[in-house]
Formats: sequence, structure tokens, C-alpha cells
Amino acid sequence: MRVAIVGGGVAGILTANYLAMRLREEIRDKKAEILLISERDKLLYEPGLLYLIFNKLEEKDITKELKYLLDPSVKLIVDRAEKLDLENRKIKTKSNEFDYDYLVIATGSRIVPEEIPGLVQYGDWFYNLDGAKRLREKLSRFKEGKVVVSVMGIPHKCPVAPIEVTFLLHEFFKIHNVRDNIELVYTYPINRVFTLGNVSELVEKMFEERNIETRTFFNPVEVKEGKIITLEGEEESFDLLIAIPPHKGSQLIIDSGLSDDGWVPTDKFTLEVKGYDNVFALGDTTDLPVSKAGSVAHFQAEVLAENLSAEIKGLPPTARYFGKAVCFIETSFSEATYIWFDYETPPTFVKPNRFTHWMKIAYNRMFWLTARGVL
Repeated sequence: MRVAIVGGGVAGILTANYLAMRLREEIRDKKAEILLISERDKLLYEPGLLYLIFNKLEEKDITKELKYLLDPSVKLIVDRAEKLDLENRKIKTKSNEFDYDYLVIATGSRIVPEEIPGLVQYGDWFYNLDGAKRLREKLSRFKEGKVVVSVMGIPHKCPVAPIEVTFLLHEFFKIHNVRDNIELVYTYPINRVFTLGNVSELVEKMFEERNIETRTFFNPVEVKEGKIITLEGEEESFDLLIAIPPHKGSQLIIDSGLSDDGWVPTDKFTLEVKGYDNVFALGDTTDLPVSKAGSVAHFQAEVLAENLSAEIKGLPPTARYFGKAVCFIETSFSEATYIWFDYETPPTFVKPNRFTHWMKIAYNRMFWLTARGVL
């Protein structure tokens, strides 16, 4: 039985490692094989980009080679997947073709800043490594003017990151004694500053206490030099635009005809790709109503590995994913809160405190153990 996993991000690596631990005997006896296909040979710990722009972490702290993260029994193929043929159970890569018995799609999401005219030319972001490096340099020199943090589409990776970066910008400018010279504005596409109502209420209150302005129902359609133009007919000036660009799923999903936007139609409990009993999806690539966050990929990988290993062993797959998500929210460089929720439970959170902040910092350091399936 060959399990092929397409995608070398958090979801793919965790699934591969959890399966390897559950299928030790089957792999040893050559009754099972785990194949991970990734177009990159390194993993980027994307939550670390939030800290990189403030020079709290470096690139070496947030990247690691896949071969050091994967269980030795997992076969790593570094190649670009170009087509998924679900009917014939084949994966076509740039240089090869692979059959499978079970397929796990973990192709993640990507930013598409080019979809908003002018954003590439006039905007900045921290949602990939190159963008974060450029923004780090600009922030180190920024002393006065108007900074706009603009969420330009939903869904996007790490939903709370725009809130976190806004809080941290406020403190960063205070530390450098220039906060009084800077106007800080946060924009969001819907009628509040976050999708979840009670989280939005907390954040709005904290923004007001910090003199952070907000704009809601704010949907950018074009960026010009020093100006954002919105669908609603508004304009917002800026000296520095920190965008959360629009997101799409992988081009592989679109090219394979699975969806028009790259989000894979997925059963919310079993993680089966709809219409197929041997194909699964998890992490950012699904169309599920959950956060596109690392914790979601973690919880989904546990469920998927349990069910897949059960099927391979001839046992009933009884595990279910119930929408569990946990997200830390940094409110300063010394305090944080967190939220957790699932399909049935609304989010709950604690008052921002130092202990939760240090939990987040500790997790950043221990993440590589999580990726290996240890934590």
C-alpha cells in the first residue's frame, strides 16, 4: 500500500511522520510505503516571519531541511507536482510519475498580490520570506508617517497575524520613540476587525486604547503610489502599506480540475476529498470553515494518520476532526492571549499576560519537535 502525500509544508510533514510511527511494522515488512512529494527541500516556519520583520528571529531560525524533519522511513521526492489524476490514481511531477493507493493533498495556500493592481509595486507584506525581509529593512528606517495594515481578502493564512503585527508595530514604534509621529491604521473587508465576533470586540477595544484607527467594509481593488482605492469607493492614503494579500490554493489543484480557486472540497469530519474514498486533504488547501493555521493542520494530521493507518491495517477508520483550532495572539513584545474553538464551540480567550507570551515564544523554539511528530 503506497500513501502518497503531496506537499512538504506542516500538514504534509506531520501526516507523514504520524503515519510512519503508526505503520512501523507494515513499512518494515514492505506492506506499506509513505511517499512525500515536495517542490522544496526546506520547511519555512511561517509564523516566525512575524518576528523576523522586527529582527527578533533570523532566517536560519525559521527554516530547516526536510530530510532532518522527516522520519527516516518516509521517502522524500523533491520535485514539482504538475497534475493529480484522481481517476487513475497517478501523480505527474515535472520529471516523473507516481502511482498511489491513498493520496493526501497538503498543497497549502499562496499569496497572489498580483491580483490587486499596483500592490506588487507599492505595497509590502510579511507572508513570504522575501517580502518579510524587504519589510524588515523598511521598518528599521521608518520614523514618521502613516502606516496602513490592510487585510485584502478572506480567507488567508494565520488569521490573527494581521492583528498581531498591528499590536507589535504600535510597540515597536514606541520602543524607538517615534509612535507619536506615526498614524497607525488597520483595515478589514467585513463589518468588524475580525471574523469572530467576541474576538473582534476585544481587539477593537485594545486598538482604541492604543490609538490605532480602524476601517471596516474596506475592500481594496487598486493600489497607487501612496493611495489605496476600495470597492466601496473610498480612498486611504499611506506612507507604508503592509498588506495581507489575497490568497488562493495551489495552482496544482486548479490545473488538476479539482476547484477553480485551489481550495479542495473536503468532508469536514473525515477529511476525505468529496467524491473519493481514497483521497484526503488537510491544512490550508481545504475549503473547510476553519482557520488556515498550523494548529489546524496539526489536529487534522492526527485524525488523518489514525484513520489511514487503520484502513491499511484492515481496521475501521473511526477518528473524526471536529474543527479544533488554537491560535496565540501577541498583543505586545511581552504579553499575549490565545483563542481556541471548534465547529460547535465559540472562541474563548484569556486576558493578555506574560505567561502566554512566553508560551508562544517557547513554542516557536520547539516547533521543530512538533514537525517531527514528537510534540
